[in-house]
Amino acid sequence: MASFILHIGNKNYSSWSFRGWLACRLAGIDFEERLIPLDRPETAAAIAAVSPNKRVPCLEHGSVRVWDTLAIAEYLNELRPDAAMWPESPAARAMARSLAAEMHSGFMGIRNRCPMDIRGSVSVPNPPVEVAADLARLDAAWATARTTFGAAGPYLFGRWTLADVFFAPAASRCRTYGLPLGAAAAAYVEAVLSHADVEAWSAAALKEPWRIPHEDAAEQPF
Repeated sequence: MASFILHIGNKNYSSWSFRGWLACRLAGIDFEERLIPLDRPETAAAIAAVSPNKRVPCLEHGSVRVWDTLAIAEYLNELRPDAAMWPESPAARAMARSLAAEMHSGFMGIRNRCPMDIRGSVSVPNPPVEVAADLARLDAAWATARTTFGAAGPYLFGRWTLADVFFAPAASRCRTYGLPLGAAAAAYVEAVLSHADVEAWSAAALKEPWRIPHEDAAEQPF
């Protein structure tokens, strides 16, 4: 039996679960995932039974519960320093942590107007102003990291790190909504979506039987 249990929501819709799962994969731990379908009569009670803040994801490790995605990432980083989940150099690591924290607390335009829907496919060539502002910031943030530290590979800091984990749902949203991106940002999105762990999560999302209509891309009021 795995010593870690990760409680998650629907893979198609739960962007925070996506990040927690990718962090566990990056850490290389043996973990069991337990999926709680969202937006159902039994959902709230099921999540409350396993997560102190009544949200997913929540990582269970023996008697330890870690229930915020950023906290999960840092907990795993402390347990598995050999996994090198952050970049090696202090300067790169500082930028990577800053970007992850910015994604963790910001980009509300894309979050509110473009909910994650991996199965969805719509075209929003002229996004609302708040989404356009977030896209501009993503483009600038990604370009800065790639130009400064990303020469060794296709990701923000060359190799795959927690910074990419935190931006994976944003990359998924860019594809789902056909959001306009510059060439460099589009190449980064393609690199993220082609990562083996992202592909594995997305493939599972496509097979899920549950649908949450108000979270579907096609139902958004653009």
